[in-house]
Amino acid sequence: MIGVFDSGIGGLTVVKELIKQMPEAGIIYFGDTARYPYGNKSKETIEHYALQDARFLIEHGAKIIITACNTASALAIDKLCGEIKLPLFEVVNPAVERAIKSTSNKRIGVIGTRGTIKSEIYTKKIKEQDSGIEVIGKPCPLFVPLVEEGWLSHSETKKIIKSYLAPLKNKNIDTLILGCTHYPLLKPQIQSKIGRQVTLVDSAEEVVKKIQAYMAEHQDIDFKGERDFYLSDVSEHTQQIASKWLGQNIHFKLAIL
Repeated sequence: MIGVFDSGIGGLTVVKELIKQMPEAGIIYFGDTARYPYGNKSKETIEHYALQDARFLIEHGAKIIITACNTASALAIDKLCGEIKLPLFEVVNPAVERAIKSTSNKRIGVIGTRGTIKSEIYTKKIKEQDSGIEVIGKPCPLFVPLVEEGWLSHSETKKIIKSYLAPLKNKNIDTLILGCTHYPLLKPQIQSKIGRQVTLVDSAEEVVKKIQAYMAEHQDIDFKGERDFYLSDVSEHTQQIASKWLGQNIHFKLAIL
């Protein structure tokens, strides 16, 4: 079983990519909807939540863990690696590798939660590999609630996207990292506002490539199985939004941490 956790339901973009690329894989998903968003919380709190999330997945049969939350990937991955003795995958490094390969003018933009951008994790990781790349980060805190509300194509959403992306557009970036797993759901609108000449890097797509490579090297491990979906707070609205995203009916179970 592949375990995936996120602060909310944005990590379902990773699940959707897993289903697309690895249809036989067993998946257990946990979204911490009762405590989301993680992006405005302290590092210590995020570490505590991330450990609880990972342990919940392990208790329910996960053999590998994907930290689909960019904030947790940025701020809690060291803590997780020290405590969790299973293969761990996060969404930051795969996106960084793809962005570096993509850029031609060495100007990469990053959008994410306040916590992710403040951590400067993408800047640090990119600079470690190529110090000549300019990285421009921009927090977009309204994107997550807009996505969770299902306001993907509202005129207000498009205006907010345009406003957030204006500073990045003025910097002449040629690559933009979608530094939150909610953001791919806004990909058409983001692409429209930032320009077709800018390559969007979807961390969900990139981390699934890493999982595929891992599975190819560990064919003795059986990752086949059922799919189970858990949330720490379940509402009818969330069920409807999530089912619409994945294109299939989802029944979320209530998780007790």
